[in-house]
Amino acid sequence: MKKKSITLLLAGAVLITVLTGCGASGKNASDAAASAGRTGKAYKVGIVQYVDDASLNQIVAAIQAELDKKTEELDIFFDYKNYTYNGQADATTMNQIATDLIASDVDLIIPVATPVAMVMQNATAENPRDDGSLIPVVFSAVSDPVGAGLVASMAAPGSNITGTSDALNTEAVFDLMLAADPDIKTVGLLYDKSQDSSTAAIAAAKTYCEKKGLTVVEKTGTNNGEISLAADALLSLGAEAVFTPTDNNVMTAELAIYEKFIDAKVPHYGGADSFALNGAFMGYGVNYVELGTATADMAAEILADGKSPASMAVQTMDNGIATVNTETAEAIGLDYSMFADKCSSLVEIRTAEEFQ
Repeated sequence: MKKKSITLLLAGAVLITVLTGCGASGKNASDAAASAGRTGKAYKVGIVQYVDDASLNQIVAAIQAELDKKTEELDIFFDYKNYTYNGQADATTMNQIATDLIASDVDLIIPVATPVAMVMQNATAENPRDDGSLIPVVFSAVSDPVGAGLVASMAAPGSNITGTSDALNTEAVFDLMLAADPDIKTVGLLYDKSQDSSTAAIAAAKTYCEKKGLTVVEKTGTNNGEISLAADALLSLGAEAVFTPTDNNVMTAELAIYEKFIDAKVPHYGGADSFALNGAFMGYGVNYVELGTATADMAAEILADGKSPASMAVQTMDNGIATVNTETAEAIGLDYSMFADKCSSLVEIRTAEEFQ
C-alpha cells in the first residue's frame, strides 16, 4: 500500500481573538480603506462564527488572513475588522447580529457553521437591498448544505448563497474505529440533536452499525452540563467507543468530558481535528485552515470579480485527515499505527485549548 504522510503537530494554548458583537465603529468601508493606506474600492465583509471553539477559531483566522492577502494582491480593501462577530451559540444573539449587519449595509456575509449560516440566509432573504438584490452569503464549515436547506444543490446553490463544506465521511471514521479495535460490540453516539450538521452523520452511523451487527446506544445534549451527563450515561450503558459528528456544541464541551472517556479507556472519535486537540482520541475530517482560505477566496471572487453565488458550486475539501491525540492514545492503550495506511494524512497532536 502507498505510505501516507505522518505529521507531528505540537499544539499550544494560543487564543485566537474573535470580536464579540463589536459591530461597526462609525467608519464606513472607504474611511477604513483610507486609514489602511488603500485607494481602491472598499467592501464591508461581515464574519459571524457560531461559537468559540478551536476549529471555528482556526477557520475565522484563516478567512481574515486570506482577506488580508487579497487586499495586498488586489486594488481593493476588505473591511472585516468592524464587522466580525461571535454568535455564542445563541439564537437571539445571532439574529441581532444579522440585523446589525444588514443595517450596516455590508457587501457580503461569511457565516461560520450551520446554525449561523441558516440565520444569515433567512435574514438576507427577508431583507432585500433597495435595488431588490440580496446580500451575498458565503458560508464556511457547513456539513450538509443541501440537508440544512441552504442550497438547492452542491453544484448550483441558487439564490444568494454558496460556500465551503466540511462534510464528514462517517463510514471512514467507523472503519478506523474497527481497525483499532475489531472486537467492539457496542458503540455510543454523542451529539446535539438540535444541530442540523449532525443529522446525516448520525443516520449514516446507525446504518453502518446495523450492517456490522454493532449495538448502538445514543445520548444527546444541548449544553456542557447536558453533554457531560450524556457522556456518563453512554459509559454506564457499556459503550466501548463513542462517535460524535461535526457537532459544535459537543466540540465546545470536549475539554470537560475527555477525561471521563480516558478513565474508562473508551476512545472518543469526533468529526473534526479540534476534538483530538481538546482531548478526544481522534478527530477526522478536513484541514480547517484550507477550508477558511477557500471560503475567503470565494468571497473575493464575488466582490472583486462579480461572480454570482447562485452559480458557484459549494466547495468540499479532502476529508481524509485523521488527527490522533498521542497523550490520550497512550492513556487508553490503543494502537493507531494502522491509520497511516487508511487515510490521506495522519496528524499527531497533544491536548491544548487552541491550535498554534
